[in-house]
Amino acid sequence: MADRSRPYAGFNYLVSIDDVEVAGFSEVSGLDFEIEAIEYRDGADVEPRVRKVPGLRKYGNITLKRGITGQNAFWAWVLEALEGPVSRRNGTISLLDEARQAVVMWHFTDGWPCKYRGPDLNAAASEIAIESVEICHEGLRLTYG
Repeated sequence: MADRSRPYAGFNYLVSIDDVEVAGFSEVSGLDFEIEAIEYRDGADVEPRVRKVPGLRKYGNITLKRGITGQNAFWAWVLEALEGPVSRRNGTISLLDEARQAVVMWHFTDGWPCKYRGPDLNAAASEIAIESVEICHEGLRLTYG
């Protein structure tokens, strides 16, 4: 990654599932993890203290949002999870620079669609119909381009 002082724009990214770029998403969230802290008492009664050791790693669900279009190849994976056994897949969210080169990538492993939300429809509004899908996964790794 190039040495630069200004941050990258958060709107320039790609989503790939099994190395195939999927439909354009207007929003990606949930690129996080947490390592549970386990506390236990250490020391004598005179000077007790609490020690913290690492516990389970937890990965947040990745939420993808987009406007509804006629392209639905990605959503076939969502329906497959609903109708039968889930198909676990790996994916990457790539943050791009101004030249559309990947500079930071979040790779998730063994992901599957675990929640779908259709759009809120309102005849009095002129907003785009947004749908979202949450992907549960078992690992998140960060790399730099």
